[in-house]
Amino acid sequence: MKDVFHEMDLLSRQLNQAHRAAVQWELNAAGLREVGHPMLLTILESGEGSQDQQCRAQRDLAELLHISPAAVANSLKSLEKSGYIRREPGQWDARRNRVILTGKGVQAVEGCRNAFQRVSEQMMSGFSPEELEQLAQFQRRMLNNLLNSQPKE
Repeated sequence: MKDVFHEMDLLSRQLNQAHRAAVQWELNAAGLREVGHPMLLTILESGEGSQDQQCRAQRDLAELLHISPAAVANSLKSLEKSGYIRREPGQWDARRNRVILTGKGVQAVEGCRNAFQRVSEQMMSGFSPEELEQLAQFQRRMLNNLLNSQPKE
């Protein structure tokens, strides 16, 4: 069984790296090389209509993306510098900036979503709908196993 776990770990890492490379290639081809962290943009876009969502703390964004708050801060700084977002003081709490997509950011989100879609279609090619559902169930179970085994802070 130890060999199966080792192979699964290796495959998981290889799949993650191949997926990231494929997404980056698609983003580069779409002229979105400087986006950096495309999932961050799509999360920001999903909160466009909600004041609360736009006021998410960097810590909250980091938890959603499973990356460090410092990485989120760097990504936001880069996105702001490139003109994809702007920050404004929060309406009720000046310590919490609202992160707002610019017009360029909204267009980039569409490009990011298209890149993710093309990569997903390529990656899942040849799988039946039943196999895809089973794979999703396995992945959810693996994620839950890992999340539920971590000590609470």
